[in-house]
Amino acid sequence: MPINQSQFDAMANRLPIGRDAAAVRQRIEAMEQLLERAFKLPGINRRFGLDVVLDLIPVVGDIAAAAMGAWIVWEARNLGMSKWHIARMSGNVGFDFLLGAIPWVGAIPDFFFRSNTRNLRIVKRWLDKHHPETRTIEGQVVGRREI
Repeated sequence: MPINQSQFDAMANRLPIGRDAAAVRQRIEAMEQLLERAFKLPGINRRFGLDVVLDLIPVVGDIAAAAMGAWIVWEARNLGMSKWHIARMSGNVGFDFLLGAIPWVGAIPDFFFRSNTRNLRIVKRWLDKHHPETRTIEGQVVGRREI
């Protein structure tokens, strides 16, 4: 079923593919949700993400989870965040990687230490201070006009 150009343009305008701070914020929030809150544990209604699932795969899973966490740090660096913030975020990813290095058992502390959520909080604070137009209210970007 072919889609017309106006439908395609409308869909493309909703994708956060730009280099502006608002688009970077949306990408980081989406990655954090995938890594930390994508699934719900039945019974106790505790959310977990791909980070915990990947920690169940020895070595390769830990490396993949750390690489996705490092992508958030890379995006933050591209925003122009200070070296202190980048070092702190890198430390969170590194600590998470070390926790997950213990085969299978490493997923348990990773269930509680959410490095990507901590890093998202750091990025949000920095963006709110330096790019207040990127603030979001219930998933909607405030201050970014649609053309």
